Amino acid sequence: MAEVVRVRYRKYDGTAHRDYPARRLADDEHGTWLGVDAGTASIYHGRPSVEQIPFVLLVPRQRWWTAMFNPPPRTSEVYCDITSPAEWTGDDLVDLIDLDLDVVRRRGSGLVELRDEEEFAAHRESFGYPAEVVAPARAAATWLGSALGDGTQPFATGYLPFLAQVDGG
Repeated sequence: MAEVVRVRYRKYDGTAHRDYPARRLADDEHGTWLGVDAGTASIYHGRPSVEQIPFVLLVPRQRWWTAMFNPPPRTSEVYCDITSPAEWTGDDLVDLIDLDLDVVRRRGSGLVELRDEEEFAAHRESFGYPAEVVAPARAAATWLGSALGDGTQPFATGYLPFLAQVDGG
């Protein structure tokens, strides 16, 4: 099993979106848990960047989303990207297609919000998202909206041991 995994997000038209190395923390019933430390060089919206705050990424198997778990001071406790199901090349590269919609749980208030519906609609038109992409993307967003609010694991406490591995406790 590779210790370092390259995480590569693209948009539906193939353009670069995000790209960064992550440490494999574990594989369990929820998927593959990856840790990204502060100071990690990355690509964000196609441009070079450096991660300022550590986070944990959960890449589930055959699901239309990924989940990023953040420590304070980030205002988003959990940030889920609606994506194509993960495509693994070996055990050291995971490719995802970012489908614009995001489901976010805010730190403190617990408010769960669906974001970027306008971007999804615009890209559905300009990139030509087919129905077989639109339906599961919307279904994933609906499911996450409930799961982030009702204590479904790993969104309640299941992520905390992994976050402690990048946040220092």
